[in-house]
Amino acid sequence: MFETNPFAALSASIAPAVMQAYVVLMIVLVAAGTLFDIVHKGSARYLFENWRRSKGKHVGAGEVVSIGLKTAVVDVLASGEFCNARRRVAHLLTMYGFLLHVISTVVMVFSLSTNTIWPQLWWLGGLMVLVGGYWFWFFIRADVVAEGNSRWRVMHADVFILSLLASVTLGLVWAYAQARGSTWSQAWFALYVIATTVLFGSVPWSKFAHMFFKPAAAFEKRMSYANGTRSNLPAPVDKPEQLGRIAKHARHY
Repeated sequence: MFETNPFAALSASIAPAVMQAYVVLMIVLVAAGTLFDIVHKGSARYLFENWRRSKGKHVGAGEVVSIGLKTAVVDVLASGEFCNARRRVAHLLTMYGFLLHVISTVVMVFSLSTNTIWPQLWWLGGLMVLVGGYWFWFFIRADVVAEGNSRWRVMHADVFILSLLASVTLGLVWAYAQARGSTWSQAWFALYVIATTVLFGSVPWSKFAHMFFKPAAAFEKRMSYANGTRSNLPAPVDKPEQLGRIAKHARHY
């Protein structure tokens, strides 16, 4: 089961061209949804105008490259914006699992390869998503009960994580059922397609586009520190220097 391409077996009932066209359609939906989100919310215009109006010191090309590398490594690859260790681990599991799952899906759909490494990566990525995603949903996310709301309350911000968990869960269940020769495999596959369509088709209303916007925002923030435009603003309260100021101020009074 872990070494068999589930989409290769599916090609006996669904033409490979149809599966490939569906993958292309999902990519188009993500691109179009992200562009719509950027235009509708004005994210790109805000970052550009904020950067253009900044009157800080000149930042050299070498420092810009260094800031770009730090943004990629710390903020993107290591999710450095999360100060809470549990949230960071859950986010990293979900992010890298999602990348593994999606990339291996595309490879298996377009090549229908019998190479065992891609099914293994597909399962590994899916299981990483489930561990990180369900851990976040049930144990880490905002304490809605403390706010007087139901634990099962769902908002627009939850569409991405819920549709992602549904897509991956149903995909793995379908692959398992297909490997076992279950008569329910087609029903599981239909549900898998529906959940996946919701995941990639709901970009303008979910947090999916944040994965493209957040690196740009992190880069802009680091640039503002480098050119001095944030020097007169208070540091975040989780920064040691800010906590020191608060403690000193409290002792004074």
